[in-house]
Amino acid sequence: MSETISVRFDALLFDFDGVLIESEASGNRHIAEWLTAAGHPTTVEESMAHFMGLAGPDFLSAIERRIGRPLPPEFHRDREVENRRVLEAGVDEVTGAVEFVRSLPKLLPRAIVSSSSTAWIRRHLDHIGLSDAFGEHIYSGKEHVERGKPAPDLYLHAARMLGVDIGRSAILEDSPVGATGAVASGGHVIGLCAGSHCGIGHADRLRSLGVDDIAHDFAEAARLLA
Repeated sequence: MSETISVRFDALLFDFDGVLIESEASGNRHIAEWLTAAGHPTTVEESMAHFMGLAGPDFLSAIERRIGRPLPPEFHRDREVENRRVLEAGVDEVTGAVEFVRSLPKLLPRAIVSSSSTAWIRRHLDHIGLSDAFGEHIYSGKEHVERGKPAPDLYLHAARMLGVDIGRSAILEDSPVGATGAVASGGHVIGLCAGSHCGIGHADRLRSLGVDDIAHDFAEAARLLA
């Protein structure tokens, strides 16, 4: 994928965690370990099934439903400690992500559409060497729209900011929450199952939500975009 790839769409929108960086696996491992230690046995697979792609109040509400009570203060303390650790260490790319982004046509409009904060996104883009790849088009469901994923608002906002028709945009999403919003936006959705968190049955779950295509790696994503 060293040469410039052909893209038949007018823009490309990227989810971030689990699409460009391997944060879904490590993040859900931490959640599962915390819940298990707190008396609510949870596997990494169960954590990903229930919490992957959520952020902010939606994420916290999902955890509270899991434990059947309000979250204790130590949960927020422990999450903050883990987030600081990860920000300092950095999270590596999903295999093939950097080469794929660098292979896109230089003038192709592209944006990141993530549930994470822009500070988190920029830190890890810098870590994987893509700090210049998206310019100012980094959009957060926490910061740029009132309704984050699984609402379609973030994708529609990014398309407006890029000056493109969402119907002529392709979206790379890995989580069921993200896929739900992406499909609702009217974009062409590629369910990307390239991350280490995408186990058996993950592609089928994304298909059931109405994604247009499934890619198991970035080489396959490139072929689907051509």
